[in-house]
Amino acid sequence: MEELLTRPVDELAGMVRAGDVSARELVQASLDRIEAVDGEVHAFVDVYAEQALAAAGEVAAGDERPLAGVPVAIKNNRGVAGERLTIAADFMGDFRAPMDHNTTARLKAAGAIVVGSTALPEYGILPSTETRRFGPTRNPWDLTRTPGGSSGGSAAAVAAGMVPFAHANDGGGSTRIPAACCGLVGLKPQRGRISLAPEIGHQFLVQDGVLTRTVRETALCLDVLAGYVEGDMAWAPPPAEPFAAAAAREPGRLRIAMTTLPPLADAEVQPASVQAVHDAADLLRSLGHEVVEADPPWQMEGVLHLFTACFGPAVCSQIAFASMLAGREPAAEDMEPLSWAIWQLCKSIDSVGALLAEYQLHGFARMFLQWLAGFDALLTPALAEPPVPIGTLDPQAPDPMGTFARSGRFTPFTAIFNVTGSPAMSLPLFEQDGLPLAIQLAGRPAQEGALLALAAQLEAAHPWAARRPQLG
Repeated sequence: MEELLTRPVDELAGMVRAGDVSARELVQASLDRIEAVDGEVHAFVDVYAEQALAAAGEVAAGDERPLAGVPVAIKNNRGVAGERLTIAADFMGDFRAPMDHNTTARLKAAGAIVVGSTALPEYGILPSTETRRFGPTRNPWDLTRTPGGSSGGSAAAVAAGMVPFAHANDGGGSTRIPAACCGLVGLKPQRGRISLAPEIGHQFLVQDGVLTRTVRETALCLDVLAGYVEGDMAWAPPPAEPFAAAAAREPGRLRIAMTTLPPLADAEVQPASVQAVHDAADLLRSLGHEVVEADPPWQMEGVLHLFTACFGPAVCSQIAFASMLAGREPAAEDMEPLSWAIWQLCKSIDSVGALLAEYQLHGFARMFLQWLAGFDALLTPALAEPPVPIGTLDPQAPDPMGTFARSGRFTPFTAIFNVTGSPAMSLPLFEQDGLPLAIQLAGRPAQEGALLALAAQLEAAHPWAARRPQLG
């Protein structure tokens, strides 16, 4: 039963549909695996054993829903009705979500069974998952290293075989970074592709998604999650065909740019990450694509400051919500030093400054996308270095903004695509010293289908889904 949890989600749903395995058996296998290995990994905040088994009992053979009976975990910054929503912050207390978030509701409607919620850094700030409240989450490939962040708990849960797939979201790389660290597929869809309902009508940087083992699963889940919800302020145009169908097509001959130049000038890209891009470029050429070395015009002075001026308020809106729940203003002792430093920074930015920063980023994004229009896709490293050891990005270090700057040097290639809003994904093409070694592909605006088709072609040529960490 444990081995079942590493099979593709559509295959698992098909087995439930055919009566070869019951949803209850799948959920019990997930709960057993969590009990066996999560003491080492610490991927979960809460496990909903009783509720999950009850929900599984409602799924019978013949259920035609695309994810019928498949266990899933939800990152603990999205609501699961009646369960704790902590955002990994002490200041949130034990607040319980009054309703399902749109992503939770759509996964449930597709037949998935929520078995628990997963860890993240406090308020989702860092690309590692180490908190004062819950402790560090560890990478199943090497328990001394980070699984990435902010969707680190979800990535660790999938990589360790505790669930077949998991929810994630991405405001600066928070789906793609843990995918790269843990050997998974991580797609940040087009801005507005997946609704942020019921709370938010639109968000400049953040987009929800999933972490899976294969491109096909990611495409299928995008079909489940995508689409307008009444009241959305902005949304992506509907695709011409289902994403799963697009992913199954041959991509045709494409013109692809490749670069190892980081958007942050002070980031040092390690040789293995550089070599991964060159090896991926060779693979793409062997598949018939034109690959051109071309450095994007993205090392522009002040862009990091502008991003922080937009990312900070997105974080601080969560702190403000916690303050509403507490009925008082936060104090330094209510949060980790990094969260407090960002809260203080946000209080120094007035509304005009915040809007001006976003407008300037709009202009930067337009310029960059005009450059990218000469290509069908862009190939970059996913990370500048391997998954860093636990403690490298310590949110309680004496120099919290120094930690924040260090996190950018670890992950310099991801946040740019939150600014542009265009789709980007991390693919675990290679391994290095027993750790996953990923590349990133970015596509044209609203063209997730074409990006998924290219990713699926790479996966077929150089498969990765059978790789497993030696855990438990």
